[in-house]
Amino acid sequence: MNVIGTEIGGLQPTSGQLALAQAIARGENRTDTGITHVPASVYTDPEHWLAEKAALFDRLPQVIAPSALLPDANMAVPHDQTGKPLLITRDADGAAHVFLNVCRHRGTRLMEGEDVQCAKRLVCPYHAWTYKLDGKLLALPRPETFPGLDKSDHGLIELPSCEAGGLIWFAPEQGADFSDARTLGEDFSAFGMDDLFLYRRKTHEVAGNWKLIMDAFLESYHVTRLHANTIGPFFKDGVTAGDMIGPHARSAVGRLEEMETVDLTDMAAMRRVITFAYQLLPATIVIPSPDYVNVMVLMPDAHNHTVVEDFMLIPERPTTDKARDHWERSWNLLDGGVFASEDFRAAELGQQGLETGAVPELTLGSLETGILRFHETVQQAIRSKA
Repeated sequence: MNVIGTEIGGLQPTSGQLALAQAIARGENRTDTGITHVPASVYTDPEHWLAEKAALFDRLPQVIAPSALLPDANMAVPHDQTGKPLLITRDADGAAHVFLNVCRHRGTRLMEGEDVQCAKRLVCPYHAWTYKLDGKLLALPRPETFPGLDKSDHGLIELPSCEAGGLIWFAPEQGADFSDARTLGEDFSAFGMDDLFLYRRKTHEVAGNWKLIMDAFLESYHVTRLHANTIGPFFKDGVTAGDMIGPHARSAVGRLEEMETVDLTDMAAMRRVITFAYQLLPATIVIPSPDYVNVMVLMPDAHNHTVVEDFMLIPERPTTDKARDHWERSWNLLDGGVFASEDFRAAELGQQGLETGAVPELTLGSLETGILRFHETVQQAIRSKA
């Protein structure tokens, strides 16, 4: 997909990444399970969506943003798309936090909008209670009017979070286990994601079930067809491999005819012939292209509506017209073309079709086994919550 640009050199794949690449080089595809089916109701039933929300989005650790959204200390950004007003910060020591965006005095939001702000403190616009970016209450006007108030008891409410491999995760509930996030972080660090620059971010609204969007990144059957005029020529049918990291899926699509002389232990060389995709439960997609990475965070708010925030991460800030032109073309190709005009539109059209009841169950072939596996993972999470 890349034409020009700066490769991320000096990195080596993890053992898991290398194993998938070697499987592709040997011509080994995923196990042929024959024809399988997924009921259409999992996309169209509002009650099923509520069960998913309770089991997944209201409970499990999930990605909220790439680290590159807050590249420096003393930065903060509001985040409202999860259903709760959140605040992501990077404190003076460089540590990332996720708080409820709620002043502990009278409940007012501390920040509004969606832009990242640089500040050493957060000042409530209502009564000017002031917080450090680590959540501690720093000061309040007229403190004598609050006799006996212990500032240490009135810091911001912090949600569990973890930063690993260039991604910031959070959990809606206390006691979250971030071990999978840290394991995945090793893979993402192998792509150099800890040090990438955020080139662009954009929010899309998709009139479709969130799993229809995830499905597109769980199979290679559609690539040469839906993406015939964009990225399809870079891929061929069936040269895929995949595995799981906990409940999270890792897949790879390779160009077998180009792999004979490639040193697969060299990450830059591997990325020229193999495209990885990560489907992180509940709803994040990570796509490393040869020299940049797209992170898509899916935030459904109904069975038939999903907000998607797409982040494009590149090796360094572009400083020349040639570099800016390259990255702009890459951004337009993926975000505007492949994702918005093709994958997201296909999800919307699929939602419209499934809502008619004409297709009671989806029929999946052997190139679509990743979809079945993902749905089984979702169903297992729902059962464990029940």
